Amino acid sequence: MTTAISDVIDEISGASPAVSARRRPVTREQSQASFDALFAPVDDSEFALDDRWLLAAFVTRLTAADPTADFYADRAREAAPDLAVHVLAEADAQTAAGPYGVYAEPGLQRENIVGPRYLPSADVRAAVGDKLAAALAHAHLVTYRLRETDGASHDALLDAGWSVDGIVTLSQLIAFLAFQQRVAAGLRVLSATEVAA
Repeated sequence: MTTAISDVIDEISGASPAVSARRRPVTREQSQASFDALFAPVDDSEFALDDRWLLAAFVTRLTAADPTADFYADRAREAAPDLAVHVLAEADAQTAAGPYGVYAEPGLQRENIVGPRYLPSADVRAAVGDKLAAALAHAHLVTYRLRETDGASHDALLDAGWSVDGIVTLSQLIAFLAFQQRVAAGLRVLSATEVAA
C-alpha cells in the first residue's frame, strides 16, 4: 500500500531544491498536515479511504492531465483497481473547459455560461455504486458549476447515503485538491523558469 510521503507537494511538483526551499515553512507544514488528515485518517467510516483516492483521481483529472492527476490516478489504481478503471474513464470523458453555470441572483444573469452538466449514467452507477456516483456528480458540480451548488446538491448526497460528516470531508477534499494542484503547477513553472534563466 501507499507509503508515507514527507512532502507530497514537492513530490508532485518536482520542484527544484532552490524553489522548494523558498516555500514558507508554515504553508508547507499545513498543506502536508491537510494531506495526511485526508489520506491517513484516524477514522474513515464516513468516507472510505479507497473512495477518497478515487475521488481525488477524478477531481484532479477533471482539472488537468498533469503530474498531480497522475499521482492520484496511481493511488486510485493501487487502492481499488476495479473501480479506478470506471472512475478514470469517467474523468477523461467528463473534462471540460469551465467554469459554467447559472447564477441565482438576477443582477448576475448576464454572466451565466452554458456548459455540460454531469450525471453518472446507470451503467456507471451500477459499476461504482450509488454513493460514489453521487460523489462524482457533486465533485463535477463543484469543479465546473460552483455557482449552482445549493441545498439540492447536498440533498442528493444525503439521499445516496452520505452523512453530514462525510459531506464535510468530501468538500474539504475537493477544496484541498484544488489548492494542491494549483500550488504544484506553480512550483513546476517556477522550477522551469529557474532552469531556463
